[in-house]
Amino acid sequence: MSDSPSKPEDELAGSEQPFVAHLIELRDRLIWAVAAVAIAAAALAIYPGPGELYDILAAPLIVHLPKGATLIATSVISPFMVPLKILLMAAFLIALPMVLYQVWAFIAPGLYAHEKKLVMPLVVSSTLLFFIGVAFCYFFVFGQVFSFIQSFAPKSITAAPDIEAYLSFVLTMFLAFGLAFEVPVAVVVLARMGVVSVQKLKEFRGYFVVLAFVIAAVVTPPDVVSQLALAIPMCLLYQLGIWAAQIFIKHTQPPQDPEAAA
Repeated sequence: MSDSPSKPEDELAGSEQPFVAHLIELRDRLIWAVAAVAIAAAALAIYPGPGELYDILAAPLIVHLPKGATLIATSVISPFMVPLKILLMAAFLIALPMVLYQVWAFIAPGLYAHEKKLVMPLVVSSTLLFFIGVAFCYFFVFGQVFSFIQSFAPKSITAAPDIEAYLSFVLTMFLAFGLAFEVPVAVVVLARMGVVSVQKLKEFRGYFVVLAFVIAAVVTPPDVVSQLALAIPMCLLYQLGIWAAQIFIKHTQPPQDPEAAA
């Protein structure tokens, strides 16, 4: 008999599944995800309803319009299609935790224990950060931006924004702030994968400040308020990402091979 130490058993040994089984599981996960979105859409259609959802979305703009001014629809089907798009968007956001759980449940069996320690916190934190970014945009940025814009409007102009143009603006801003708040997740992933070291991230901090203001100038309206509201949180979140990367790298290392250690 050999006296050599036995190799540690692979965590994933025996967990392989046929390709058809993977397809069946993927189909089931997609069905659950779609069902979650459909249930959320049905609930929102009953209460508060598509029209009321648009009123909620338009509230930050309506408050700053001149007295008696309203949004207009320049297309025949806009009064139907725009609230429907908002309904689907809101349903997807409500069902997003369920959708991400299905993604996690599909890929988790193929991950090692140390990889699961990394992926699950990133999924949860990225979802929360995206929601925080959208909420920050809706409750703070919109009010400041619309107030700033209306303060420059001549008295001879009556603002009557088109509902489709407003929806496009809102979606762009939500996406910009939602993704901007994902900076810590991106920093952690880059550091954990070894693409860049934590020390290099610290050295890049000054360049990132400039990059954040450039991105803010490109994706936001040409006003100082919205640009500062996007750039400053990005800079703070970048530093937060550096701190989080140090913690994640420490606690998500793969187990050391005993033979390699010897």
